[in-house]
Amino acid sequence: MSVESPAANEIAHSRVFDAPRELVWRMWTEPEHVAQWWGPNGFTNTIEIMDVRPGGVWKFVMHGPDGTDYANKFVYLEVDRPSRLVYDHVSGPLFRATATFEDLGERTRVSVVMKFESAELRDRVVEQFGAVEGLKQNLDKLAAHLQNAKVDA
Repeated sequence: MSVESPAANEIAHSRVFDAPRELVWRMWTEPEHVAQWWGPNGFTNTIEIMDVRPGGVWKFVMHGPDGTDYANKFVYLEVDRPSRLVYDHVSGPLFRATATFEDLGERTRVSVVMKFESAELRDRVVEQFGAVEGLKQNLDKLAAHLQNAKVDA
């Protein structure tokens, strides 16, 4: 499962951030930070619970720029701080996400793979929700949040 050439049932993207791995991990796993950057451009979030541990639940509502609310629920399967998260999106559409955090000194490579049950489901999610561009925008928003977090530190 390569991020550069995902399987037909996967969406994948990788990005290098100008921040150390521990800081990137915190921005990805602390609700007060995730609420500020998660989701595509124009979306905001209300996080109900974010229990980052195996078996823990992450429930939140993404508020679309058109006023539509999207309830989301993930269940964490693996939490290997600060290098790897695996979680299932159980509120539909169903998929498993794996995020890896590679230490590059003062930089961090984050790779995200979303694996769906079938290529057809993956294609539907891409068409209906713009998931490929959404994932890229999500990581762009994380980069901007990291810059603010470094200034505030």
